[in-house]
Amino acid sequence: MIRVLLAEDQDMVRGALAALLALEPDIEVVAQVDRGDQVVDAAIASHPDVALLDIEMPGRDGIQTAADLRCRIPECRVLMLTTFGRPGYLRRAMAAGANGFVLKDAPADQLAVAIRRTVAGERVVDPALAAQALSEGDSPLSPRETEILVASADGSSVATIARRLFLSEGTVRNHLSSAIQKLNARNRMEAVRVAAEKGWL
Repeated sequence: MIRVLLAEDQDMVRGALAALLALEPDIEVVAQVDRGDQVVDAAIASHPDVALLDIEMPGRDGIQTAADLRCRIPECRVLMLTTFGRPGYLRRAMAAGANGFVLKDAPADQLAVAIRRTVAGERVVDPALAAQALSEGDSPLSPRETEILVASADGSSVATIARRLFLSEGTVRNHLSSAIQKLNARNRMEAVRVAAEKGWL
């Protein structure tokens, strides 16, 4: 039996995925969690062969969680499951040690196939998304620019962002200006939107 840990914050989606996988004769869901910061402990307790991780979860996102799992339980393979087919997410997930990347709108039978292929040691990635990720390239943003754009997403003022990140207002303005220029955006909110759509935040 292939032992699967399922990490998904939406109860209905998690329940549906568990029910679908229960129909497979060679797959058993051995743990379910709704937060990223619960995954490693659940994996240590349940010894899954594959962790199926949503990217956007409370506590810790799926990409950070994938890196944690690869470090703590390297024999557990990681398959990312997401609604968002963003090239930046794919690149970041693979850099974090994920073995595959599956979109939630894929046909249900493809999920079981992806799990089996992942356990067999294959990399499982939607071909169109892989091609798009290669053509997009890496994020042009520095880590600090990314951090400041994330802090800008809620519309906070420069002064508020500076206080929150323990930076001067001038430093925040300079990094925002650089990020806006790199993303060919008109303002910081457009820069946040562009970077988020590409999966760089």
